[in-house]
Amino acid sequence: MKLNEIRDNDGARKSRMRVGRGIGSGKGKTSGRGQKGQKSRSGVAVKGFEGGQMPLHMRLPKRGFNNPFGKDYAEVNLGMIQKFIDAGKLDASGVIDHAALKAAGLARGGKDGVRLLAKGEMTTKAQFKVAGASKGAREAVEKLGGSVETPAAAE
Repeated sequence: MKLNEIRDNDGARKSRMRVGRGIGSGKGKTSGRGQKGQKSRSGVAVKGFEGGQMPLHMRLPKRGFNNPFGKDYAEVNLGMIQKFIDAGKLDASGVIDHAALKAAGLARGGKDGVRLLAKGEMTTKAQFKVAGASKGAREAVEKLGGSVETPAAAE
């Protein structure tokens, strides 16, 4: 095979049908659009219309809602924090906050801060300054002699 011999498979590209070019072409006069009506006009595409049957987007049930006042926290598990401390990607000697977790690649997103969750095992004493923490996570950190500092409102 040579570069100058490469071409599409037969039928891969279909040439455009030229409509409205006389009765002999089989696509003259109304150009295959039938007679009159909305769909014979130009610029009409009835999106989602299913011939009078209830359209799919109306048949399916509506579910849930988007809370405009909901907070967006980056949720971080204690087990993952321990894993990063063991790997040397996170320094447990200082205060661990949103910036430190983000730099280590643990906290993705979370424009309202970080929330600690208790999944996994924590074995290193650490100080946290985060937007929120679950009850279990707080207990696990304080059991090791660490501390969790949160703003008063985010509980």
